[in-house]
This record gives sequence, C-alpha cells and structure tokens, in this order.
Amino acid sequence: MAASRQQRKWIEIGVHIIAWLLLLSLPYFLRPTEHHDPPIHNGDFRFREKSIFNIPDIISNILLILLFYVNAQQLIPRFIYKRKYYNYLIVAVVLLLLFLLVLNIVFHAFYDGKITIDAFFFMPIFPFMVIISTSTAYKITRDKIAADKRHQEKAYETVNTELSLLRSQVSPHFMFNVLNTIVSMARLQSPQLEPTVMQLSSLMRYMLYDANEEKVTIAKEIEYLNCYIDLQRKRFDDNLEFEAVFNIADPEILIEPMLLIPFVENAFKHGTNYVQTPSISIQLSATNTSIELLVKNTYHPHEISKADTTSGIGLQNVQRRLNLLYEGNHLLNITKTDDWFTILLHIKLPVT
Repeated sequence: MAASRQQRKWIEIGVHIIAWLLLLSLPYFLRPTEHHDPPIHNGDFRFREKSIFNIPDIISNILLILLFYVNAQQLIPRFIYKRKYYNYLIVAVVLLLLFLLVLNIVFHAFYDGKITIDAFFFMPIFPFMVIISTSTAYKITRDKIAADKRHQEKAYETVNTELSLLRSQVSPHFMFNVLNTIVSMARLQSPQLEPTVMQLSSLMRYMLYDANEEKVTIAKEIEYLNCYIDLQRKRFDDNLEFEAVFNIADPEILIEPMLLIPFVENAFKHGTNYVQTPSISIQLSATNTSIELLVKNTYHPHEISKADTTSGIGLQNVQRRLNLLYEGNHLLNITKTDDWFTILLHIKLPVT
C-alpha cells in the first residue's frame, strides 16, 4: 500500500513536470517572429530557437510556477477553505506587487530600461491572473475528487461492515437444536451420529470461511442449504411434509453468501412449532439474469406473531441486506393466508 502511494506520488510529479514543460513552451512556438529574424517554418507555426533561453522569461516562468503551488498548497487551505476571503485578497495583491517588482528589476537589468510601461506593469498581470485562477481551480477540483473518493471508501466500508453484521446474525440459533439432536444420537448410539457431525462441520466451515467472500457460486449456496435442511429434518423424522426443488441453469452463477438461508430457516423455525401437521415447500430457480425463491410453510398464528427477540434473527435484517445489495433490483413479497406463510423473492442479477 505504501509502495503504491509512493508510486502514485512520483507519477503525479511526472505529470506536473510534463504539463509545465508543454504549457510554458507554447508561447515560444506560437510567438510570431520579428521581421529581422529569419523565420523557420514548422507547419503553421513559427519559432525562434534562441528565444527559448531568454533569461527574463525563464525567471518569469519560475515565479509563475512558484505562485501556482504557493496559492494551491498554502493560500487556498489557509484562507479560501476557512472563508477568509478578504485576507486572501490582501495576500494576493501583495504577491502581485512583489511579482511586478521582481519582473521590473529583472527586465531593467537585461533590457537597460528600454521596456515600455505596458511591459512593466500591465502585461505581467494577465499571466498572474491566469496562474492564480488555474491554481485555485486545480486545488479545489483535486480536493473535491479526493473528498469524494474518501466518502465513497467510507460508504463502502460502512456498507461492508453492516452487511457483515447482518450476515453474522443469520442462522446461528439453529446450532442449539442441532447440538441437541447430536446429543440424543450419542446417547442412542445412532449410526447417523458421524454423518451428522460431518454435516455440521461442513456447515460451520461454510459460515466461517466461504461466507467471508464477497460472492460464492450458487452451487455452494445450495450445498449449504441442503446441509442445513438435512440437519433440520433429522429432528422431525416422518412428522414433517417436506419438498425442495432446485432448478439451476448454471451452477457457476454468483450470489452473495448466506443470502437465501434466512428464508429457509424462517420456514423451519415458524413452520413446525405448534403445528399438528407441519409442511414446508422450497422452490429455487436461477438463470444468468435472475434468481427466484419461493418458500411456503404452515404456521400457527401464535407462533408467527411472536417477536423474534430471542435469537436476534428476523426478516427485517434480511430485507435490510437485500436493500443494500440489490436496491431497485429485487422484489420480496410476504403473505399469510389460510395458515400458510409464503415468501417470494425475486432478484434481478447484474449483467456481467
């Protein structure tokens, strides 16, 4: 990172040097030749080779360059940014007078007093004003771009932090149920104990490592869903009517990790308690342009009305995450009819 900043600094210095060389060379190449000088034609331009090394002009250019950076690095931050406009105006006038004084001294020394009043006073004012204006515009524009970049980086970090927090709140509480199931299997010496522990290990690995990635393939997300579903179904044996259909056009479709699990978890959490014949249906379809998830589960009015305060998990967190990730490109419909709770999620994927 430090090396990159240093490299950018040297690139910026190089760009400034090239820009000054081009800018300060233009007047010499575009200046019309005097009658007593034999012109050298180069297309439509005329120039005099010896004029490039004119000492007064070199000193004038050095002063203008110093003025540019003094104004940009010192005057703008100290006066303009602090709204001390009168102070800035006074300092600018003082600099102009010093600029004219130095140029007069230089031109007197080299031209032996043969320069007119216009050349002494009025002609230097124009380049002075141009440099001051250009320097001010450069500084304000550069700082505005830097501020916008910092704001974007801050917003990006804020969103990432919020997404990480929301993601970390998804699906932790089901571990308690799974561990209770494992304890029961251990007591009964069930042959399903080892594969159950392996599934739990796979689930934890996904949550701890793959979930830290910005995106994962939908195949990995479905593998995680299947692990979760298998672990949950072990708790119900044949008491649960369950259906899961996955219709995936391309297993390499990218999706944010743990984006779909809250809806499946919600179905198991609210669709099995206080329900005589629990039933859950999950249908997931995905193409390169969209993802659609339909989750239906039976529910008991008392269970679904309880605030989701014990686990810290809720559909509001999921809705917040969807708004952060797919603002304007998703649709989430939640309906409750005839003892059925239905969630329909449609996501429009970005074109790659």
